[in-house]
Amino acid sequence: MSGDAKIELLYFARVAELTGKRGESWPLAQAQRGDTLLAELEARYPKLAPAARLKLAVNQLHAKPTILIQPGDEVAVFEPVTGG
Repeated sequence: MSGDAKIELLYFARVAELTGKRGESWPLAQAQRGDTLLAELEARYPKLAPAARLKLAVNQLHAKPTILIQPGDEVAVFEPVTGG
């Protein structure tokens, strides 16, 4: 695997609490959909369930779960925010 065959994950707020970390490097050899990544995160960190509710930002832009994440991307994972 080359040095770029990974993504940088950033965890915010409750997601950071549930994973016990603020971020990590994640192996990614080829493009992958965001919803697939969320399912893998839930498998690694069961406390995130249901991970499908989580939101993504890829390279600092909000993204839908259908986005194709590429090796080398930065992916932020965070809880949905509600307002009153």
